[in-house]
Formats: sequence, C-alpha cells, structure tokens
Amino acid sequence: MGRFVKIIIPAAILVILGVVIHKPYHRWAREHVNNLTATTDHPLKCASCHLYIQKSGIISKIVNAKYYSPFNLAVSPDGNYLYVIAEEGNALLVVNTERNRVIKEIEVGVHPHSVVLSRDGKTAYVSNQWSDNVSVIDLEKYVVTDTFGTGGGPAGLALGADGNSLYSANSFSSDLSIIDLTSGAERKRLFTGNNPTGVEISPEGNTVMVTSRRTLGLPYGDSLKCELTVVNDKRQRIAERMDIKQAYMMENIAFTPSGDLAIIPLIRPKNNVPTIQIERGWMMTNGIAIVEQKPGGRTIQLLLDEPNAYYADPFDIAITPDGKKAFVSHAGVDLISVIDLDALRKLISESDERMLAAYSNYLGTSSKIVLKRISTGANPKGMALSPDGKKLYVAEHLDDRIAIISTESLETIGKIPLGGPARITVARQGRRLLNNAGHTFQSQYSCYTCHPDTHEDGLVYNMASKDMGRNMTNTQSLRNIGDTPPYKWNGKNQSIYKQDGMRFSTVLTRNEAFSYKELDAISAYIMSGVPNPPNLLYNPKGELTEAQKRGKEIFERTHDNKGFEIPVINRCVTCHPAPYFTNKKMADVGTLAASDDSILFDTPHLNNIIFSPPYLHDGRAATLEEIWTIYGKTEQHGALNDLNKIELNELVEYLKSLRDEKYEPKVSKTLSASFRHKQ
Repeated sequence: MGRFVKIIIPAAILVILGVVIHKPYHRWAREHVNNLTATTDHPLKCASCHLYIQKSGIISKIVNAKYYSPFNLAVSPDGNYLYVIAEEGNALLVVNTERNRVIKEIEVGVHPHSVVLSRDGKTAYVSNQWSDNVSVIDLEKYVVTDTFGTGGGPAGLALGADGNSLYSANSFSSDLSIIDLTSGAERKRLFTGNNPTGVEISPEGNTVMVTSRRTLGLPYGDSLKCELTVVNDKRQRIAERMDIKQAYMMENIAFTPSGDLAIIPLIRPKNNVPTIQIERGWMMTNGIAIVEQKPGGRTIQLLLDEPNAYYADPFDIAITPDGKKAFVSHAGVDLISVIDLDALRKLISESDERMLAAYSNYLGTSSKIVLKRISTGANPKGMALSPDGKKLYVAEHLDDRIAIISTESLETIGKIPLGGPARITVARQGRRLLNNAGHTFQSQYSCYTCHPDTHEDGLVYNMASKDMGRNMTNTQSLRNIGDTPPYKWNGKNQSIYKQDGMRFSTVLTRNEAFSYKELDAISAYIMSGVPNPPNLLYNPKGELTEAQKRGKEIFERTHDNKGFEIPVINRCVTCHPAPYFTNKKMADVGTLAASDDSILFDTPHLNNIIFSPPYLHDGRAATLEEIWTIYGKTEQHGALNDLNKIELNELVEYLKSLRDEKYEPKVSKTLSASFRHKQ
C-alpha cells in the first residue's frame, strides 16, 4: 500500500500541474509561433523549428545526412570511366560507365569544384575551392600523389596546349594561377574578372578564356558588365579583357570543335527596374553569349527563355564533337536546353548589329534555335560528353545522381546513383527549394540567382516599395544568419519564417507563397548554419598579422588618439561584437540617401565581409575604405576621423581577417614543395 501511495501521489501531482499549466503554456506557444511566422495559423511545432536547425551534436547527426552533391565531371579518353566531383563529400568519385556504378571514392580537399584529366587519362587534377589547392591524383592507383598551391578559391581548370601547364581560375582572389605540372610550382598569376569560375582553351590551343560570375563594380544605375578574360596560351599573358554587357553569373564556357565560336551561359538581370516588373516578365532573363573567333568578331547575346516560361540559372554548356548541338543545364528549373548550332549560326549571320541588339532582349529567339528541353533531377550542374558524343552525363547536384542522356534521341536513357543517403532530410528539401525557381512568377529566378552559393550577388536592387525608385537595396549574404535576426536592412522581419513567408511572395516572387511545409524546410536549411568558406586569404590559421593586431586594437579601442574617451555608441565593437560581429540591433550611422525613407538600419554581421562588396545598405561604397573616407566623414559610423591613412589601412586589414570562429579548414596531408614554401 505504501509503495502504491508513493507512486500515485507524484503522478497525481504531475496530472494536476499539467492541467493547470497546459492552457497558459499552449497560449504562450501559439503567441511564440505567431510572432516567428507572422501568421496566426502556421502549424509549427517545437520540433519543426528546434530539431532541424541543430548545427552539431548527436541530434544534428540524427536529423541530417551527408550527401555527395555531384558538381562537375570528366570522362576518360576511352569513355570507360566517369570522374565526378562530390562537392559535399570532399571526394572524387570514379564511376565505371559499363556497369554504371561507383567503384572508388578518393578523398581530396574541402569543397572541390572541378576536375580535368591529363592527355593520356592517367592523372586527374581536382580544384579544392575551400582549401586553396589542387589535388593531383594517380588514376591507376587511385591515390593523391601531390597538392599544388593556387590563389584563393580555385574553381575551373584547363590544361595548356603543351599539356605541361595547368590553368586554375581562382574564384575568391579573382585571378588565374598558371602551374608548371613538372615542378608543381605556380609559374605566374594573372588578374581576371570578378569571381572567375570557368576556364577553357580553344581547340587550336592558342587562346584560354576565363569567365566571371560577379559584375565589375559600378554605381547603381549604370549598365552591368562582366569580364571575359582572354589569355594567350603561348605567352601566358593577358591578350584582351572583354566586357560582356548586362551580364552576370557567367559560370562556364565552351568552344565549338571548329573553334569558330565560344559560347557562355549567362543571366541578364534587370536590377535597375522595380521588382514589380516581374509580373510583366523580363525581370531576370537567361541566355548565352556567343563570341565569334575571327578578326572583328562580334559578341552576341541570345535568350533561351520563352515569353511565358523562363529557364533560370544556366550553369554549364557542352558541345557535341560534330559541332551540331549544344546542351545548357538550367540548375534553377531542372532542365537541359538543346541548341541547334546550325540554326544559331544562320540566325547571327543573317542579322545586323541592330537586329542582334534587339535579340538580346527578345523572348522569341529560343523558338528559332532551341530543339528541345530535357527534364532532369534536382539542380543539374556540370555536364560531360562521351568521347563519341553519343552520351551526355549530367550531375544532378541535389539528387546525388548522374543522368545519362542520348544526344541522338534527346531522351534520358539512364541514371547512375552515387550511393548517397536515400532519405531527403528537411534541410536537404530546403536547399532544393532555395535552388529552384518554381515558386517565382514564370520561374524567372530562384533564391540562388541573387544568393549564389547561399551568398550574395553583389548587385543593388529597387525592391519596389511604396514609392518606385526609392530604398535601393544591396543583397545580403545568407551564410550563417540563423543566429543573427532581425532580417532585411530595415530589420522588419524578426525571423527567417517571416523573411521567406508571405512577404517574400508579395514583394519578390509575385507568386503563391511557400506552403507551410516548404517554409519549414527552407527555414531549417538557412537556420541550420550555412558556413562561410574559410578565410584562407586573410586569416588562414586564426593567427593575426601584426598589422591586423593593430587594427583589432583600433576596432576595440575606448579612447581616440588624443586620449579622449569615445562615446560607447561610437565604438566599433559596440555594434559589432564577436562572434558574429553584430549586436543584432538597429542603428543610425548617417548613411541615409536622399532616396531612402527615414529608417534605422539593422547592424550587419561582418564575418568574411571582405568577400561581400559593395558595402552599405545601398551598395554605394565599392570598398571597405570608402565606408569612412567617402561616406563616413561624421562620427556616426564609428569614431575614426582621427586615424591617419596607415591606421585606417590597419583597421581594414583586421576587418579582412574576420571569419567564422568555429570553422577549422582541412589541410591536405600531401603538399608539394612549392606549396609548403608559400605557407
């Protein structure tokens, strides 16, 4: 009896407490959910939010999964093997094309980007974008034999005509490394356009072309342009810098086999017009640039979109050996466009400059040159053709598969699973949504379009507020923002749920809002902590240089150079404390423009700020220095006017060093002598 009483009394107390607190707790929970989602009926549960945003620990391992995420690929000279970059797997996967299965996984550096093979097919070179190096792989023994140092963020690769040089487009440092493959030493480094990723050598071996994704820094209102860098392969020097006007996100490039044309997938953003333009179409258009390879050759742009359907985020291009067809992957709509190159040549040969200028914005052009659209799995990225040109292999980036397409029937004839997890986690579904344009009006753009690599595009937009032409907005990065609410420059959105909910569809997509399940998924992906790349350029080991240390002292100082105490509100560290370097509060730093409403601004986080130009809410500052030398002459944006030029430079050097505190970059165990020397 006594034992029964000991059990029943505590149980009764728990029941009574449950009855007493259930109603107020439920009311509090409902109010909490309503505040997060800015709705009154979102069926959000505690687990939906808190379970799926864990960044580490056992819960994170249970609810999340490690995917391969195939990105780029190459085919062996005999066509028997396919070499696949596993972006998230940090590996090169070897696929037997007769059995359509992975036979080997070779560990490389962090966040690999591209792979290129030696002429004999016995060696693979893999660019490791987050390790600042290239892995050299023996394809007979399947081992990494060496590692070559590069510039920051190596991406696209190409072999020189002699087979003894390797070109690496360095996306973070915006330059091109030329590596001697015999010694492993970097022979020279050439400046390129902004954020280069694609590099290709012409069939005759005279010319190397390098594409860039971000536009050249220009004031808002000016026409955009991206640089196509042309290198003379024999001299290994810049031959020409070509401006591709009104272009953005030139990811890759391919030459026709005859060498008469170079073709580049691209996006043509209309960021100078209010975003309300999306309802009329034509806000973001997608197409190709054609560069004629002859004296006086023209640079032409043609759209691949249609009047009521857009093909967002063109990524890669592959051209058949006979020069008859070109394939363009559209990562934002899960499609491949097949282009009739004979029809394309006929169109441009019969058109004068005036007609071609019109074609660059004409949505009917695709009906003249596109043979077919082929559906793929989620987020198609890199492509490669078999040596005979009969098969096209497509990396289905967010499906962990390779699609096989017949270039003759233009049908999908097979799929190669890479062995990643079969289940699709909530965060993975959120990543798919972020990279897909299906939720925007006529599929004009995805979140990726303005936030490539979950970062930002460096463009300023007219966000169509109550007065057109007011409140210009510089795109902000999505990396590691889960812990730094509120959102938007004006701080009006207190959560990711509100940022990407009804407000998102009303202002940006002009389409149906995400369903609650979709909103849960995309919020989980963003809030789970998309990391910044390691800041290997300015802070590779977390150890500051002497100049950066002096800059840190200025950043944290309490007194100016004359000994006067700086008001707390005017100290840099007050608004920008570690680890995210934001106090998550609103502030007036004296940067309102005549076209801005009178508002306060949300304090931005500063990790990896060096990779996010331009600066300020409207992007008017092209560099960090300009924030104070041109636009911060009062003391509102930090008490810095007593600094001399050297001290300001040291402060900027410290800001360049800021990085995600918890990220520890992986260093390859195999280092060439040249790379060790540079370190």
